[in-house]
Amino acid sequence: MSNDTYELEYAAAAAGEESIPSPDGHSNLIDTDYVIGQDNITYGFMGLKVDLHSQVFAWSALVILTFVTITLALPDTMGPMFNDIRSFLTNNLSWAFMLSTNAFVILAIGLIFSPLGKVRLGGTHASPDFSYLGWFAMLFAAGMGVGLMFYCVSEPLTYFDDLLAGTSGPLGQQLVNTESARSLSMATSIFHWGMHPWGTYAIVALALALFAFNKGLPLTMRSVFYPVLGERIWGWPGHVIDVLAVFATLFGLATSLGLGASQASAGLHYLFGFPNDNTTMVLLVLGITAVTLVSVIAGVEKGVRRISQLNMTLAFLLMMFVIVVGPTLLIATGVAGNLVSYLQNLPVLSVPFGREDEGFIHGWTAFYWAWWVSWSPFVGMFIARVSRGRTVREFLIAVLLVPTAVSVVWMSAFGETALDQLAQGYEGAKNAALELQLFSMLDQLPLASVTSLVGILLVMVFFITSSDSGSLVIDSITSGGKVSSPKTQRVFWVTIEAAIAIALLLGGGLTALQAAVLITGVPFMLVVLISGYSVVQGLRSEPRLS
Repeated sequence: MSNDTYELEYAAAAAGEESIPSPDGHSNLIDTDYVIGQDNITYGFMGLKVDLHSQVFAWSALVILTFVTITLALPDTMGPMFNDIRSFLTNNLSWAFMLSTNAFVILAIGLIFSPLGKVRLGGTHASPDFSYLGWFAMLFAAGMGVGLMFYCVSEPLTYFDDLLAGTSGPLGQQLVNTESARSLSMATSIFHWGMHPWGTYAIVALALALFAFNKGLPLTMRSVFYPVLGERIWGWPGHVIDVLAVFATLFGLATSLGLGASQASAGLHYLFGFPNDNTTMVLLVLGITAVTLVSVIAGVEKGVRRISQLNMTLAFLLMMFVIVVGPTLLIATGVAGNLVSYLQNLPVLSVPFGREDEGFIHGWTAFYWAWWVSWSPFVGMFIARVSRGRTVREFLIAVLLVPTAVSVVWMSAFGETALDQLAQGYEGAKNAALELQLFSMLDQLPLASVTSLVGILLVMVFFITSSDSGSLVIDSITSGGKVSSPKTQRVFWVTIEAAIAIALLLGGGLTALQAAVLITGVPFMLVVLISGYSVVQGLRSEPRLS
């Protein structure tokens, strides 16, 4: 496939501006009298247009604006409150998050091997909208984010140190053998970025794709609940589901922006001596948001496409640089070894009960699982839109394995390099603040100033692409499932994402970001669980390929 073809394909997928096509061949369409947009309010004034679902937009905007106002007005009060909420949820509901994500992975694997895997998304005669190369590239793009930049060094180093010291490490173990500690620390890091997050995304994406492409319903979360609620999805039960999806997406994106701002601020302080404080982080959030707004206003051809290309190019170049100038042989052998270690430790890391590492589960795993659940409407809708024409089996294999493979290579490249530096006696990265550890690791490689600057740019670009696409998803939900709506609304949601991130940073920093993800993750976890039931029910009624 030519570069031009890929660019057009990626642009179309990211934009989501074309209408949802009707099924090709046989499918079991749902007969409903509902017309997309029938409950919308449309208005135009001085060139500004709106096309909004009256209930979903109103309640989403009202609650979010109230939250931002209170958090900014009372930061000293909200900070301790966020800490208490985070502690309560992780201490009492970690098991629920772990069992749920286990169920998503098991369901995804089960569907791969079941006869339901023969169902084709878009109808029995549907053909894929994208080539394998283009499709895999977009899954790769969806799989990369600010979190991988923030944690690719800090996770392996933190776990390794805790395992040797016997303090709050994974599985509650104290390992004297450094090789065993290295292996388990890498396996645990990959565990948080491997099949469990992608199993969650896969189920939501499959549900959205099935009910949009095969059942003829709007591409929005309420449609997934048709097997459970029937025509009631067009009323208040559906409104609540969509509002929860908006909350989850907004707070998931705001958490990423907050982490990105804190890491970029630390990097600028490290490189140029800029103050590493709230003022710098707020200015970074505003600057990143300004660029995102330019991208939104410019449109996908001049905006999303170019920024997405820059995103993928910078990420690939930085990773290859670390592999080439770092401990190349160790990274190459580590990729295979870490994958084996991940698969060996996967069962015991997934068990929520009878563990001796409750502090580790509460501090790390529960937060990650809530974060992935919060991101599932955003990532799920993106994956759904680019996967029409694939069989369920083909879809699930790719969505589970391709991004997981990328995470294994990425974590191995940065994690093995940092651990090798530690073994050689360099403790700068280990002793640095969480958001600074990536830059401390890069400082020991050639062209440190250049690569650190690239790292800062990557953090910013990752969020720009996520915010741009995320605002499109939120806009689609709050406009009643329409895939094309006025840019004014996307500008509004991009601005709201920035306001939430600033409010959380000022109202408690990293703890507040984690608390926000957990708060929205709990109710939306139930939404995703019911989505799994709906997927099975929907697939059972679909014709299958012979």
